[in-house]
Order: sequence, then structure tokens, then C-alpha cells
Amino acid sequence: MALLHRAEIRPTKLELLTDWLPGRSWWRGPVTAGLTRVAGYRFDDPAGAVGIETLLVRAGDGPVHQVPLTYRDAPLAGADDWLVGTTRHSVLGPRWVYDACGDPVHAAALASAILTGAGQAQEYFEVDGVRELRAPSMTITSSGASHSGPPPVGAVRAVRDGDLTVTVTDSVELTVVRRPGGADAPRGARLTGTWPGQSNPVPLAYAVPR
Repeated sequence: MALLHRAEIRPTKLELLTDWLPGRSWWRGPVTAGLTRVAGYRFDDPAGAVGIETLLVRAGDGPVHQVPLTYRDAPLAGADDWLVGTTRHSVLGPRWVYDACGDPVHAAALASAILTGAGQAQEYFEVDGVRELRAPSMTITSSGASHSGPPPVGAVRAVRDGDLTVTVTDSVELTVVRRPGGADAPRGARLTGTWPGQSNPVPLAYAVPR
């Protein structure tokens, strides 16, 4: 379950990404055309400490890009290369925003979603002490739900960034498709998604136990 706050965030997530995305090798399209959120999904952090959200964004009529993010209340040691930027949340205070492909908490959540079919987190707003369900903006499905459980992920050992961004951990290799519907990975249990305007499921990510 993801408990969301009706809060002001400065700079906003899209403002952070507008500055950050043009420097990525896999980005296609002019950010000057205006960055928009197409859809998104979240995973739960069992410890409840890290926010895990994947955004699908595009600039103008360019391709849809997948950007997994993690939100932390303190810097992640050794992850400076994956820092998107910092923001201030009017309820939670300062937040460090990371490209989640370099974050072990995201790696564990993604492995669980793909290899066990754990699915996305339900999102709620809390209003006057009452929780209101937020309807999902997209649907994700796993082909690996028959697995008994994901192996313990452990540490992130390497990340190979690109159209297919590969995160290597102690026990599983994860691949995130940066432009869903474009490049495809050759093997592994997969996570697929649909959203308004994309009715046919497209691969979002893959997992291969090591």
C-alpha cells in the first residue's frame, strides 16, 4: 500500500526530470516541447522508508519513456551517479530523488513484482483521517507469477545504462525497458503494462535469477 499526501513539491517531479532527462543516452525527444506524465505505478517498500514510483513520460508527441524513481529522506551512500535531484515535500520535508535502477530497494521490489506477481501497490490519499483509494493510471502484469518467491536481491553490483538498463545484483539481473514498445530483451520473466492509449501489453522489465 502506498499512502500519498496532498502536498506541494518544489521543484516538482516533472521539473526535476526536465533538467535530468536530456543528459540520458536513451532519451529521445526535445524536453522543450513540454514534459508530460502519461501514467505510472508504484511498488511497496516493506520497510516503509523509501518511496518507489515508476513514471511514464513523454515530451510533445515523442516516444513514451519509462523512468523508475525512488524517494528517500537522506542521501543513499555510493549512489551519487544515480541522483536525479533534491526536492522539498511540504509534508515529508527534503527528499532525495534517485534513478531507481541504481537503488537496491527498487531492485528488490521489481524482482518481487516480476518473479512472484506481487503487482503494484494500491495508492491511497488520507483525508481527515479517512483513506481514499486512488484509481491506478495503468495496469501491470507479470509472466513469472508461478515462481515460489524472488531470491534475496542483496547489493547492486553494477548498472549498465542504456535503452535497456541492466541492474546486476547478488542474485538476479534486472532489465528496465526505457522506451516501452521499442527495444526488447531476449530472455527472462517479464513485467508488461497497459495504459490509456496503449491497450496491447508491452514489456516494461525483465528478471533473470543469477
